Amino acid sequence: MVWLAMLAFPFILDTSENRSWHDLFFDSKNYWFRLRFISYFYWIALFYINIYLLVPYLFNRRKYIYFSLSALAMYALCIFFDSRLFVLLNIPVNFSAWLTAYIKLPAFLLTMAASTMYIMIADRIKEELRSSETDKENLKSELSFLRSQISPHFIFNILNNIAAMVRLKSEELEPTVMKLSGLMQYMLYNTDDDKVSLAVETEYLQSYIDLQKHRFGSRVNVQTTFDIQDSQKQIEPMLLIPFVENAFKHGIGVIENPTIIVTLKADNQKLNFSVVNNFNDTDNKQKDSSSGIGIVNVTRRLQLLYGERHKLSIQKKETCFTVNLFLDLDPDELHSS
Repeated sequence: MVWLAMLAFPFILDTSENRSWHDLFFDSKNYWFRLRFISYFYWIALFYINIYLLVPYLFNRRKYIYFSLSALAMYALCIFFDSRLFVLLNIPVNFSAWLTAYIKLPAFLLTMAASTMYIMIADRIKEELRSSETDKENLKSELSFLRSQISPHFIFNILNNIAAMVRLKSEELEPTVMKLSGLMQYMLYNTDDDKVSLAVETEYLQSYIDLQKHRFGSRVNVQTTFDIQDSQKQIEPMLLIPFVENAFKHGIGVIENPTIIVTLKADNQKLNFSVVNNFNDTDNKQKDSSSGIGIVNVTRRLQLLYGERHKLSIQKKETCFTVNLFLDLDPDELHSS
């Protein structure tokens, strides 16, 4: 479009009511107009030669002397072509190389400067895009690594629970294994997705809580509240479960009347998730010495995925441990199928 505008400019500038563009170009008296118009193609050719040859192979490789000599050679070639056009167009003026070089010098310098700036800016943009893509790939790799840590960590905790039931010969062993099968299915078929619906994630949370209820029975008071306006809103899979795991790990033991409260509320814009549990500081010191990677893992994932769109608050007061998570949900986010 720039070249078309430039080529059309002489016609727009010189055309009057009495002279059409056809008269301007083909009238034998308008040899200066034809010379000026044809010379524009020199600058177009020089522009691309500079972009694809001179700058990449000479200027960018710091061969400045060769770059300058090549540019001067191209300029001399343009002057030579002008001398030939004087003959072809039958221009009734003696050709002067020095005068032509002086007249065309501004156009030459402008073309060289514009093309050099153009390719440098284009290369900078490409480099920034490559850097951005590299950052994205590194982010995906880190998230993939963090996700890969979640499943073994989760399975390790569940297998410990099942082992405890086996030792106690609990009648809840069979339904517990069935619940575990459902959770394993979720991990196999949903955690590879970028995001899952709140309906799926909530079902997974409830299944995990039911699994723990099978294990502990009436020894633990578990209260859950799920209030979700749009169950098809999307979040990162297995983003909430580490907080619930942590509550069952530290909220049960040498504790009188252990209570775990899980609350999830979400509308079209925000998600509020909280987990509250009792804890025994003395008992937790031993548990902390063998703590897993759950909370550290999910904290890092929240930073990578949501950045300033999330707020995580973890408070430890006397015998109560509270986690509050606030997420800004994308209002334009597509629903899962």
